[in-house]
Amino acid sequence: MSYDDVEIEDMEWNEELQVYTYPCPCGDLFQISKAELQSGEVMANCPSCTLFITVIYNIEDFLDKKQKDKFEPSKQQPVAAA
Repeated sequence: MSYDDVEIEDMEWNEELQVYTYPCPCGDLFQISKAELQSGEVMANCPSCTLFITVIYNIEDFLDKKQKDKFEPSKQQPVAAA
């Protein structure tokens, strides 16, 4: 279970590290790269402790044109309720 759910808009882009960051309670920063976001990753880890957060974002915002052309949102199957 993740420590918290965080919107990508609440994270900060770190130009030096080339990752989005968010403060961790241990004093370090949760980190997730653009490449990870493009691949659909939603967990940002802290390099100093065992905590991680779930990053909430729209994957289409991180895909380039070629990737967007191939991207097909997952299709949910209807579920019958008894």
